[in-house]
Amino acid sequence: MGEVRKVAVITGASQGIGAGLVDAFLKGGYRVVATSRSIKPSTIPDVLTVAGDIGDPATGARVIEEAIKKFGRVDTLVNNAGIFVASPFTSYTAGQYDAVVATNLNGFFNITQPAVAAMDKQGSGHVVSITTTLVEHPTSQVPSVLASLTKGGIGAATKSLAVEYASRGIRANAVSPGIIKTPMHAQETHEFLAGLHPMKRMGEISEIVDAVLYLESAHFVTGEILHVDGGQIAGH
Repeated sequence: MGEVRKVAVITGASQGIGAGLVDAFLKGGYRVVATSRSIKPSTIPDVLTVAGDIGDPATGARVIEEAIKKFGRVDTLVNNAGIFVASPFTSYTAGQYDAVVATNLNGFFNITQPAVAAMDKQGSGHVVSITTTLVEHPTSQVPSVLASLTKGGIGAATKSLAVEYASRGIRANAVSPGIIKTPMHAQETHEFLAGLHPMKRMGEISEIVDAVLYLESAHFVTGEILHVDGGQIAGH
């Protein structure tokens, strides 16, 4: 009876990798707080859905507050929500810049800060963020400076968080995917996207979920950027 059930908070949880993560953490016996702009209420007792735009400064704090109110703790935060806009550098608009920075950077900061504060009180916790290998291996075929600016910042922040909290029971890691088969990518683009990986295929949602679960269980691993990218990190 006395065993504490862990609680995972997942952003961008309504489809794709986020939805896969919700299912996986539930199967692992966790309670799950799932948030996205369009998420619908859930009938599953172990799931709390919180609708909100992570790019809105108030959303992150509200999600963590509701998690603690409902389940009493936060053990894992998966920063999965993200926007990707490929564009020649000089063609990015002010609106695109604001949207990408709001979701990818501000969203990360505004939910990770209250989550880590809650974990610090417990003396344990884990933050996993999803980045992209395009940050370390840009390609002229997919110009994406805004992804590098924002997701690159998250990769760097992950290491900084890991070191700051290493002696306080909190770990911080990231998963760096290649291009994954999600609803974001139209079928007709798949062949081109597959060719951007040395393995000549796109990744599956389950392969990213497995990487997050590995990091969740790897208690001696912190500050790690785990590349699940069909060989992109190694070169072309």
